[in-house]
Amino acid sequence: MAANVPLLLQAVSFTILLTAVAVCDIRRRIIPDMLCAGIALTSLLAFEPKNLAGALIAVIPLVIARFFGGIEGGDIKLMAASGLVLGFRQSLAAAILGFTAFAVFSGIYTLIGKVRGRDTERKPYPLAPFLSLGCLATYFLF
Repeated sequence: MAANVPLLLQAVSFTILLTAVAVCDIRRRIIPDMLCAGIALTSLLAFEPKNLAGALIAVIPLVIARFFGGIEGGDIKLMAASGLVLGFRQSLAAAILGFTAFAVFSGIYTLIGKVRGRDTERKPYPLAPFLSLGCLATYFLF
């Protein structure tokens, strides 16, 4: 039982920090560096060297930001920090889930706006809640 304490602490900390990231991004459109640092430090609770490769997943939002825009540095740091906790495969799954959830939300929101006759001009939505959802889903399900 004592061997599971670090994993339990990691799960609780990861959940709290990702929730805080999502709330901050929704309310203030910013992801504080301290929260990303906290997530990275959470990886030390159940550290495995192979999880270092998970930080490479941050390249995905970095490339998207470079070529298409719309993704800020906080989202990139969030994925790098979460990657240290999740490892490469789970981080890839988290990114896919997060971006897919974001695309579905954005599409539905735009469709509802068109049906209601509202201006459907592209507007920025916070991405961190969707990335956090993807990270939590992969952490607990895979």
